[in-house]
Amino acid sequence: MRTRVLTVVLAFAVLAVAGFAVPLLEVTASQRTQRLVAARTADLDRFAGLAEQAAESGDTGALTAEVTRYTQLYGEAVVVVDARRAPVAQTGGMRAADPAVARLVDAALRNQPVSPGGTLRPWSRADRLLARPVGTGTRVSGAVVLRASVRAAADDIALRWALVLVGAVLFAVACGMLARAATRWVVRPLHRLDRAVGTLAAGLPPEHARAGGPPELRQLAAGFNRMADTVTAALEQQRRLVADTSHQLRNPLAALRLRVDSLQPRLPASAGRTYTGITAELERMEHLLDDLLALATAEHRAGELAVGAHQAWCDAAAVTEAQAQLWHPVAEQAGVRLVSDPGPGVLVACAEAELAQLADVLLDNAIKYAGRGARVEMRCRAEGPDAVFEVRDDGPGLATGELTQAGTRFWRSERHRDIRGSGLGLAIAEQLVTGRGGRVEFTAAEPHGLRVRVVLPRAEDPA
Repeated sequence: MRTRVLTVVLAFAVLAVAGFAVPLLEVTASQRTQRLVAARTADLDRFAGLAEQAAESGDTGALTAEVTRYTQLYGEAVVVVDARRAPVAQTGGMRAADPAVARLVDAALRNQPVSPGGTLRPWSRADRLLARPVGTGTRVSGAVVLRASVRAAADDIALRWALVLVGAVLFAVACGMLARAATRWVVRPLHRLDRAVGTLAAGLPPEHARAGGPPELRQLAAGFNRMADTVTAALEQQRRLVADTSHQLRNPLAALRLRVDSLQPRLPASAGRTYTGITAELERMEHLLDDLLALATAEHRAGELAVGAHQAWCDAAAVTEAQAQLWHPVAEQAGVRLVSDPGPGVLVACAEAELAQLADVLLDNAIKYAGRGARVEMRCRAEGPDAVFEVRDDGPGLATGELTQAGTRFWRSERHRDIRGSGLGLAIAEQLVTGRGGRVEFTAAEPHGLRVRVVLPRAEDPA
């Protein structure tokens, strides 16, 4: 935002400086051009007066001497002709027979105004030709043509333009510094507010946004701090409720299980089925409490990772192979064939314990729901800047409408209601992956089954 605001302000400053400097440059060049033309016109008037006196007296000596001294002093050529276009005086290598001179002579003899050309520029170097008739009105007795050098005037214009441009640049720099200070004053509170919002969104206690900048931003920061305190208190109460409830229920459940186990020797044979159902429900509740604690821990960890610089890495291929070895006995007991393809070593931006927990969740779901006789494949590979950890099975899989709900808390397919589970495993996995800047994808496998892909950023080689 700061860059965009600063760009807009600087654009307006540049346009304002240009709107002031460009007309000033044009006026400077025009004034210097008019001064040159006025000076040379005065010289032409003097030569025209001498030429008129020479025409009346028949003595051209004074005219020739004046023209010669002028050319020696200023280096500018002069041509004077009479009414019949015959040269009276020629200096500086310019001749009356030259095409450009002849055109000006014709115009002057017809008593027509002759424009010396456009406004000079610093790069102008071509000499300008000026002409004036000798005499007045219908009594034109000759013409005077002067070739004026523009180099001195062009250098003068270049110097003045340089001074104007330097002043414009200094003014633009001052505007830029002022705009930078102003935008920093306005945007800095927004940066603090953005950091506080990111911390709050991650589920961590946010730092209070310090008030600063315009009154509107100070009011916004104060309102955000009040809102953040309220939201943080509500989230902390909810998190504590889940964690404390799960923790506090462990002791009553453990005591209840001990009492139920102590009743087993005293129960008649007809109560065996009831006893088995009670112990199964106790085990399910214990497993649910464990998952709730794990989910609360994963949410807190994801919040820490979202706002903190927790650098971690591990070799995904090594973790894949190690977890496959651990889950082989479980898969054999369930009648599932577990195949691992770790592939070449891939460094992933994730802690080894976190990736192992992800593998446990995905393998537990695949083995549990794929069914006896199914094949579960686990592999890891690199895809551009990401590392992909994938678990695929050829079991019944999920319907198309169920794939979008696979990571929802406590959600379970209707076909799996009789299978032990809490529906929190994939939610825990998603929290851990999201905290590391990755994602979990659920797609159908071909020809049938489920494919779960965990996409995580690759880590830089620590060497």
